[in-house]
Amino acid sequence: MAPGDFDGPRIALASAEFAADPHAAYREMRRRYGSLAPVELAPGVPATLVVGYHAALRILNDPEHFPADPRIWQRGIPADCPVLPMLEWRPNPIRSAGPDHLRYRSAVAGALGKVDLHRLHATVEEIAVPLINSFCETGRCDVLGQYAQPLVFAALSAMLGVPPEIGRRASEGMALIFGMADAAAGNAMLAEALLDLVRLKRSTPGEDVTSWLVQHPVGLDDEEMVQQLVLLYGAGLEPPQDLIVNTLLLMLTDDRFAATVLDGSLSTRDALDDVLFNDPPIANFCISYPRQPILVDRVWLPAHQPVIISMGACNNDPAIRRGEILDNRSHLAFGAGPHACPAQSPAVLIVQDAIDQLLDALPEMALAVPRSELQWRPDPFYRALVSLPVEFPPSPPIGMAGFR
Repeated sequence: MAPGDFDGPRIALASAEFAADPHAAYREMRRRYGSLAPVELAPGVPATLVVGYHAALRILNDPEHFPADPRIWQRGIPADCPVLPMLEWRPNPIRSAGPDHLRYRSAVAGALGKVDLHRLHATVEEIAVPLINSFCETGRCDVLGQYAQPLVFAALSAMLGVPPEIGRRASEGMALIFGMADAAAGNAMLAEALLDLVRLKRSTPGEDVTSWLVQHPVGLDDEEMVQQLVLLYGAGLEPPQDLIVNTLLLMLTDDRFAATVLDGSLSTRDALDDVLFNDPPIANFCISYPRQPILVDRVWLPAHQPVIISMGACNNDPAIRRGEILDNRSHLAFGAGPHACPAQSPAVLIVQDAIDQLLDALPEMALAVPRSELQWRPDPFYRALVSLPVEFPPSPPIGMAGFR
């Protein structure tokens, strides 16, 4: 097949139809095209979606032929393209190649490696308890808006050492970027807030990820620092909050978990691993741009056009799936190869602790609407609910176990 020469229209990943049942779409892609499918990230933005597990591993482990630097591609992309802020070049590990990638990744991985997980566990509890107390007496809540979003934001802010006023501006900017309604304004707002944070940490460092980045031997300048923080916000907010919601949805609706939440037969971690395999919050990402036309599984991929790894599809590829996957963590939810996510441990800890705190406090929680009425957000990259309404017997406020 010639480069980019697919038969028929491309599949729109940012459509309501795709969001409603992406796995049916993945199966149809695999049936019709094999491991590589023609998709559209936004109107007029073609890409190739990798839906085969083995093809994905080949690409993820070959940065020489599949670099992550998008600069040649983005020359032909209009400034108002809604997905540009998610894909455009930035001096950070996931948008760079070669020595630049090694430099940025060493700084980010080094700073994240200093996070005290025991301290983070205590931080999540400190954040979770007052959030739960804000709705436990009402008998209802939206887990996404009233719990997962504020909890993840507060936990990430604590890790990064972000003061409340800077955090508020950063949050507003990220909301605009993820909503794609005014992504350019969101980019500007976020960058201004994070530059203020960098200047603060250069003058007054603390025991936090931003300070460790500032102090790293690679010597990141202000712009580089801002872009590492943009990456940490992008990866540290949306995916964990969606993972909390998607995992809780599974635990409340799947008989393997719903019948055992209280008796402990299956753990929160079991449910979390199930979601990372079957419905990972980052469904389509790990983007690369081939240096030249390249043949993969009898398909010629065009040079400098996005190649997107579908973690949601590849994890469910019949070529590798054999029955149940509990206790199996060979999924691609955190990527693979030199661009694999270095924040897996703190991310999983935040998600698991957040769910455990909520279910410990409100063990009789149930969906407040039929599952069929839940809405999935149309988004080419994320598997995310618009909301998760739940109900439970009204309960008195809880105390801070282990805190004085």
